[in-house]
Amino acid sequence: MSLQSKIEKYFAAGADALGDTDAMEAFLELRAALEAGLIRAAEPDTASATGWRVNAWVKQGILLGFRLGRLQESGVELSFVDKDTFPPRRLVPEQGIRVVPGGSSVRSGAYLAPGVVMMPPSYVNVGAYVGEGTMIDSHALVGSCAQVGKRVHLSAAAQVGGVLEPVNASPVILEDDVLVGGNCGVYEGSLVRRRAVLAAGTVLTRGTPVYDVVRGEVLRAEGEKPLEIPEGAVVVPGARAVTKGKAAQPGSPAGLPAGVAEWGLSVYTPVIVKYRDEKTELSAALEELLR
Repeated sequence: MSLQSKIEKYFAAGADALGDTDAMEAFLELRAALEAGLIRAAEPDTASATGWRVNAWVKQGILLGFRLGRLQESGVELSFVDKDTFPPRRLVPEQGIRVVPGGSSVRSGAYLAPGVVMMPPSYVNVGAYVGEGTMIDSHALVGSCAQVGKRVHLSAAAQVGGVLEPVNASPVILEDDVLVGGNCGVYEGSLVRRRAVLAAGTVLTRGTPVYDVVRGEVLRAEGEKPLEIPEGAVVVPGARAVTKGKAAQPGSPAGLPAGVAEWGLSVYTPVIVKYRDEKTELSAALEELLR
């Protein structure tokens, strides 16, 4: 049987797989393949509408590992208790991955390519894929099954959300050469195309529309289609006026008089203000020099 067939079989078995040595062997094979970058929770696929395909069976295998695992204590000076199927990864210099001392951790089942740099403290969760030359700065998170391309910069406190369930849901994807500013959050399967820039404090979710003032479009997630940031877009935190009830802006389309629309509130929304130009490229070059 193929590894995929084994994983699907033991995942479907539910509690009957507990204690099955063959099920554990299949999971350990999957975990090793994830760490080697040989399989991925999602991968490029030109036949897909988004250019990416979700491998649901890989997520099933990760969930199988949690089901099979038992709580185990680890650590010396600091004590940790987690499933024994997902211990912290042990890295060696020959892998070409730089993890600066100070509290960073990579969970087993995650892939880090040569040239990745992790500044403390930061964390990469199971099933994540991080491409060559990517910088993961202090307090940054790469969530479960997130796909991060080559030469991506995750600035301090950037959060890349993870997703294991539902197994067919697309994870967060950051394509090559994306710049993610400090305190950004990218969640719920958002897809950020190559060379895009997220300014500090930008938050992307399925429920938040993105206003492209350059092209005059409003970008939204619809059905199985994720929120998608175009290639080279520069996204900043913005706001849009509330148009209903007492929170509406005076003179808004709701037609409420100033005395009723007294709060004049607005809500957060990301805004595409430009597409990458020479000045933005200069910032990218500076980031490279600082590495």
